[in-house]
Amino acid sequence: MNILILSAGTRNKIVEYFVNTLNGTGKVIATDMSNLAPAIYEADKYYIVPRMTSPDYVDTIIDICQKERIDGVLSLIDPELSLLAKNENLFEAIGTKVIGSAYDLCEMSLDKYQMYSWLKEHQYKCAKSYMDKMDFYKDVENGKITYPVFVKPARGSASIAISKVYDKETVELLFAHDEGLMIQEFLNGQEIGADVYIDMVSKEVVSIFTKKKIAMRAGETDKSISFKDEKLFGLIKEFAEKAGYCGQIDIDIFDVGGNYYISEVNPRFGGGYPHAFESGVDHMKMIVNNLRGKSNVSNIGNYNEGVIMMKYNEVKII
Repeated sequence: MNILILSAGTRNKIVEYFVNTLNGTGKVIATDMSNLAPAIYEADKYYIVPRMTSPDYVDTIIDICQKERIDGVLSLIDPELSLLAKNENLFEAIGTKVIGSAYDLCEMSLDKYQMYSWLKEHQYKCAKSYMDKMDFYKDVENGKITYPVFVKPARGSASIAISKVYDKETVELLFAHDEGLMIQEFLNGQEIGADVYIDMVSKEVVSIFTKKKIAMRAGETDKSISFKDEKLFGLIKEFAEKAGYCGQIDIDIFDVGGNYYISEVNPRFGGGYPHAFESGVDHMKMIVNNLRGKSNVSNIGNYNEGVIMMKYNEVKII
């Protein structure tokens, strides 16, 4: 059993967890475009590859899969998820399973307004969002939304270029200098992260870990505390299966006055996943089972509440 992790970057723990899960029964191969990506040195072997926008990138990854007899491939960055899904047939032809969701779901997850439209259409509570600033101004006048709001790129990740805005003048300024921006309602509530696994064989949600976010850093969960709520578990299970996600996903949710609002979905391992793993929620093992053709038994909520995660800095010396 050999697994390839693309764009490993600084996700040392994810690589380490896969290595520990395989425990010598296979290899974990990692890639990155830079030899200064610390996570690649946690793998059994690594490759330095071109930027994912390079014309020969997919061919390079296919060659690695063939050479290393890769059973499953996954990426740890958002833009690459769509690229893998789009070329799923090429990987299947050489016996490599793309660990992730379908292309349309990867694209919807990357496009925040498209995600909002889907959530609204399917009657899930979510933050009001606007691509047209005039529609937003109209709703402000009608009392349907109030400042502050967030102005952010409709397509983006890691909380890059997000501004909290308190007036029309700032909205105008931001829209004048950038394209592809959207306006999103500010949800004043507790932010929650959910690490979810949808079985690649049975297509059912088999694992959910939820945590209240205490502090964030660079768009990732820095400190959090685990909790359980059967109502939330039910919402997540229904949503993930209805949308059709597959494999590992990370969901951002807000608790506003006791109501759960779905915010964003990342169809990959999130930066806060180590909290789940260290609490006994092993999605690496579930992936390995699926790659071996075995479905996983439902293990939703099988962890302790009140477990706190605190990230801290470490160094890698080469």
